Amino acid sequence: MTSPNSNVNSSSAATTPRDKSSKQPWRPAFATSCCSAEDKTILRKLSLCRTSRSTELSSKNIGPIPSFRRISFSDLSRSSSTRINEDLALNFGAELYDFQLSELRGITQNFSSNYLLGEGGFGTVHKGYVDENLRQGLKPQPVAVKLLDIEGLQGHREWLAEVIFLGQLRHVNLVKLIGYCCEDEERLLVYEFMPRGSLENHLFKRLSVSLPWGTRLRIAIGAAKGLAFLHGAENPVIYRDFKTSNVLLDSDFTAKLSDFGLAKMGPEGSETHVTTRVMGTYGYAAPEYVSTGHLTTKSDIYSFGVVLLELLTGRRAMEKSRPKGEQNLVDWVKPYLTSSRRLRYVIDPRLQGQYSVKGAKEMALLGLHCISLNPKDRPKMPIIIETLESLQHLKDMAVTCGHWPVAVSSSKSARTGGSTKVKMEFRGGNFRKSSPIFNPTQKT
Repeated sequence: MTSPNSNVNSSSAATTPRDKSSKQPWRPAFATSCCSAEDKTILRKLSLCRTSRSTELSSKNIGPIPSFRRISFSDLSRSSSTRINEDLALNFGAELYDFQLSELRGITQNFSSNYLLGEGGFGTVHKGYVDENLRQGLKPQPVAVKLLDIEGLQGHREWLAEVIFLGQLRHVNLVKLIGYCCEDEERLLVYEFMPRGSLENHLFKRLSVSLPWGTRLRIAIGAAKGLAFLHGAENPVIYRDFKTSNVLLDSDFTAKLSDFGLAKMGPEGSETHVTTRVMGTYGYAAPEYVSTGHLTTKSDIYSFGVVLLELLTGRRAMEKSRPKGEQNLVDWVKPYLTSSRRLRYVIDPRLQGQYSVKGAKEMALLGLHCISLNPKDRPKMPIIIETLESLQHLKDMAVTCGHWPVAVSSSKSARTGGSTKVKMEFRGGNFRKSSPIFNPTQKT
């Protein structure tokens, strides 16, 4: 489930499946051929044999390395919707449910605006309720139904990628795909419902309660374990769109990665990278990927570093409303990360000093290493997990250690995200210009 990028109460944004009488019939994205040479490579890489045996990553509790079935994705891509359903059912069996559009209409009250969870470049997400009578073996539960806008090639390709990846990947820190719908021109996905929404909403929405320091650490660790699981395959899976809106939270604030529409299989054999079109979200993409199109697992680690800095500062990766030198979070915050004295001026004011001084310093340094301009200098995910886990039990709170100014002038303080900002704000340092804008597929 892709997290909403807009107000969840925005009922006017809700849409229902397209009127078939007013549109041309849907045609498979790859009806005559398997699209471009790049797409052929993607599909070939997705058709991997099962590895001989599962192994475990060096960091504990990450889970087994994923393996992939041999599935003819070329055939899936250029087939009719009926053939796609048959092939997916043959390969996934009871692991994924093949829903009918009428069933999904029923559980979402015909995709009612009252059930709208969010929207983005992909389409809309609606909450639904599954009862014991819908499908045998499917337990009663709330679900999230994503209705994809598949105008053009990319929508169908992203729908298919999500079914393929999440149909085979199972991990506590990946959102669970329950089923799919491929009916005429409609493409839908059904996920487990994540009651606490996205990390983006908790960090940046004014009406949300600020996330405590310990919860932020837990979320970072959970998201890191999700990425480590993807990177741990013999042929790694590159997530390619790691950002706060794609980190979803269950009732216990367990972080789960969602939206695998842009995921790619990593390089094979002696290859060092995958060359692909530059896609993603501005502010999170690694600079070498933006400039060359060369994609590696290190690209994900750069994005993870940006999210660490968002957790630390409470600021978005990109904010055009801020002064020019502060719009790009990475460029603005870098001068503060290596100094404990300067770091306190960029810590999220909503924490109100309730954070570990040592923990914040270590997180800042870790984030700095993750966003290194040299991909080889970025740490691997098991090291990141180990570092973050070591910070969980630190008790040196800034407010009790004299590292946080307690006195606040109510007449001069500014409201930031629903909380009061300390009146003293440091704005020194040298700032570089922002990276060139590339073509994002989703808004932040």
